[in-house]
Amino acid sequence: MRTNFVLIDSENVKPEYLEKLKHEHFQVRVFVGAHHKRIDFAIVNAVQSLGSNGSYIQISGHGPNALDFHIAFYIGKESAADPEAYFHIISKDKGFDPLIRHLRNQEIFCFRWPSVLEIPSLKSTDSRVKTADKVTATQRAAEFYKKRIASSTARPATIKSLQSAINSHFNKRLSVEDVAKVLEALTAAGRVMVNGKKVTYPRGSLLS
Repeated sequence: MRTNFVLIDSENVKPEYLEKLKHEHFQVRVFVGAHHKRIDFAIVNAVQSLGSNGSYIQISGHGPNALDFHIAFYIGKESAADPEAYFHIISKDKGFDPLIRHLRNQEIFCFRWPSVLEIPSLKSTDSRVKTADKVTATQRAAEFYKKRIASSTARPATIKSLQSAINSHFNKRLSVEDVAKVLEALTAAGRVMVNGKKVTYPRGSLLS
C-alpha cells in the first residue's frame, strides 16, 4: 500500500485522533512553531504510540507563513524520494490550496483536510462517518467501479482520464476534492493501481 504522509499544522488545528493512524502506511509529522515550548501530554502520548511512524518537526524560522513553508519543503523532499506517496495536510488554512493545485498538476497526490477524520481511507473503515443521508467516497467509488469499470473493456488508462471519467459519471457535480477522494478510495480498496501517470485494474478488492 502507498505511504500516506500526514502533515499536521499544529498552529492551525489541534492534533487529534492520531490513534487512528496506527497503520504501517501512515507517516505522521506534527509541525510545531519555533516558540512552541509545551505540548499537551495526550498529544505527546498519541505521537509516541505511533513509534517510528510519528514525529515532531519544530520549525526554525519566524513569520506568519514560516510553518507553511516548512510543510511545503517536506512535501518536496518526501515526494522526490517516494513519488507514489499521498500527502495529507491537516489544516484549516486555505492558503495551502494554491500549492496543492500546483502539486496535483505535477502528479503529486496532495490534499488538505480540516481533520484527520476527513482522510478518505480512514472514513472507509470508520462506521461512525457513514450516515444514511451522506454518500461517502467509498460508496461513490463502489458505484463508479460497478457501473463504469467492472464490465467495461475501455477503461481509463491514465490518472487524468480516470479523474475525468469519475467526474463525468457523477454528472460533473463533484468538486476536485470529491473526485480525489473517490480516486483514493479506489486505490485504497485495491480497485486501481497507480504507476506514475498510468493506472491499472487488478483483480480483487475491498469494495463491494
